[in-house]
Amino acid sequence: MSGEAITIDGSMGEGGGQIFRTALAYAAVTRRPVKIINIRAKRSNPGLRPQHLSALRALAKITNAEVCGDSVGSMTVFFRPREIEGGEITIDPGTAGSITLIIQAVLPALLYAKKESKVTIKGGTDVPWSPPIDSLRFVFLPALSRMSINAQLELVRRGHYPRGGGIVKLSVEPITEPLKPITLKDRGEILRIRGRSHCVRLPKHVAERQARSAEELIKREGVCRDISIELEWYPRDKDPHLGPGSGIVLWAETSGNAILEYDSLGARGKPAEKVGEEAAKGLIKQIRNGGAVDVHHTDQLILFMALARGTSEIYSSEISLHTLTAIKVAELIMGARFKVDGDQGEPGFIISEGIGLEPM
Repeated sequence: MSGEAITIDGSMGEGGGQIFRTALAYAAVTRRPVKIINIRAKRSNPGLRPQHLSALRALAKITNAEVCGDSVGSMTVFFRPREIEGGEITIDPGTAGSITLIIQAVLPALLYAKKESKVTIKGGTDVPWSPPIDSLRFVFLPALSRMSINAQLELVRRGHYPRGGGIVKLSVEPITEPLKPITLKDRGEILRIRGRSHCVRLPKHVAERQARSAEELIKREGVCRDISIELEWYPRDKDPHLGPGSGIVLWAETSGNAILEYDSLGARGKPAEKVGEEAAKGLIKQIRNGGAVDVHHTDQLILFMALARGTSEIYSSEISLHTLTAIKVAELIMGARFKVDGDQGEPGFIISEGIGLEPM
């Protein structure tokens, strides 16, 4: 698919950083140059921010790309990827920038690398405006395994805003055939709810209170009785984190293998009980909407559905503007076809005909 650069308007749809990362990912796997204009034009601080620059430079390193416009505040970026070698790679932006957003940008490319990749990424594992690391390792990557994606995540050390210091090791096997399509139309019965409540450089009771408030609310609402939330905390003299920070991730396990997760981060002055309740309320809403894929994982799946061979179909608990924008970018760059049966802000079905991109 290499050839002339395609131009993507970063102001379309929700006009945020997702368009930028997704366009780069598609360019990387097809080795087709892309020019992205009006980057984050609809945000109060438009242009590249440090976390977007980190993702760009990480992907440029992995794809040996030619890049123009790689600076904070840039509204236009040109990206020409080359061969994806794989192997051992270290990505260290030197900030508390989101590790999970970097993974979102580089994972598709690593699937099309020449050899297995072992990537060490430093930064923030649990920071605002991005998925927490536990969402990836306990929910999203296991779900992607159904599409023949073999990626393993090891959490070495957590990093919270503003100090960062997190370390994650990502191992990715290159694919040998196109990705398999995914079907998640029927949520099935809620079997159990699982979770992970953590705190670093804070007393153990912070993690305990987050978990307890979440469990009490879920039981009070009658959603599920089988609830187990693991605690992660560290004695003061054995805590390796820069911290402080806390958070909780909750997910439902269902008879239909649904992807239903919600999370919340702690913050200075925010009671631990509120952190737990936020995550519980979010998960309860996704469950009661009846979908088989939650609102946030819906938009994350779109890229992989576009690359897969054949028809994918998912029932989303909420069709967001992020998802509709992700679909538009997939159609523009990859030529994948999508049909959305449902309105924005409501549950709905999403059907795709992926392009079946072969490994190169």
